[in-house]
Amino acid sequence: MTEQSTQQSPEPEQGHDQAADQNLDTTHDRERDGAHVSTGTTREAPEAAETPIPELVIISGMSGAGRSTAAKCLEDLGWFVVDNLPPALIPTMVELGARSQGNVARIAVVVDVRGRRFFDNLRESLADLDAKGVTRRVVFLESSDDALVRRFESVRRPHPLQGDGRITDGIAAERDLLRELRGDADLVIDTSSLNVHELRAKMDAQFAGDEEPELRATVMSFGYKYGLPVDADLVVDCRFLPNPHWVPELRPFTGLNEEVSGYVFNQPGAKEFLDRYTELLQLIAAGYRREGKRYVTIAVGCTGGKHRSVAVSEKLAARLSTEGVETVVVHRDMGRE
Repeated sequence: MTEQSTQQSPEPEQGHDQAADQNLDTTHDRERDGAHVSTGTTREAPEAAETPIPELVIISGMSGAGRSTAAKCLEDLGWFVVDNLPPALIPTMVELGARSQGNVARIAVVVDVRGRRFFDNLRESLADLDAKGVTRRVVFLESSDDALVRRFESVRRPHPLQGDGRITDGIAAERDLLRELRGDADLVIDTSSLNVHELRAKMDAQFAGDEEPELRATVMSFGYKYGLPVDADLVVDCRFLPNPHWVPELRPFTGLNEEVSGYVFNQPGAKEFLDRYTELLQLIAAGYRREGKRYVTIAVGCTGGKHRSVAVSEKLAARLSTEGVETVVVHRDMGRE
């Protein structure tokens, strides 16, 4: 089973904003069952503050320029992300983060013209944040008119400000509203010719620091007789190993049992297979990080999902953990028979 990676330009919003980044938002950005999501590290508070003040990033820009993808990238880096928050509530959000005692150390807020009248309060809110000593940055997503028109036409959605006019009318109105904010932005990213991976790479370069982007893996054992996992990125077939099911004293147990695991890995080729596949995953993981992929599901299958796949999944997950990959193990079909 192969993973599909879409190399396309940013697209315009659906439902006021989501469709604008349809082609920038990737399908692998969903949360896995049991996966741990880091909330980032606590920043050292200013000397005059009694509690740590969260770092703040405000994401704004043109509809269809990639705001949602930029926000998802920060979320993957451990930021607490709030989409379409009225600007007047940004100081309140920062105060709530400060009360979290460091659990919410970095906040990203997406602010755009969907807020309509609320958007007018943004400058006042920024002044309030500056007065409170909040460290904040404004990221502005820009794109050419031609690129934005193509994206809106490709998803057949109107621009949120075009009303009864044309798409270009909505784009012109939005540029006028955002002109001052663009001038005050700390970082302007032009996505006219960027694909999803290139935009994520730019965000990583600005906000990931010196750390390599984190990769999280779910290792899932399953039984072929119950069907392939629909969310598997990679599939490992363990049916080449002898089945403990045919050993009477091992049949009642699972791959979590030491005797069963020992039986599986004492078979010819078992340990060599684990070593070689771990090396292959190291190569794949490096590529995933370069392409901005953060989550991967590795499905390990045997006939019933009880013995071989369970034992191999546990060993493989342990190997990945030692390589610095945050890993969770799920045994989908164990106990199903």
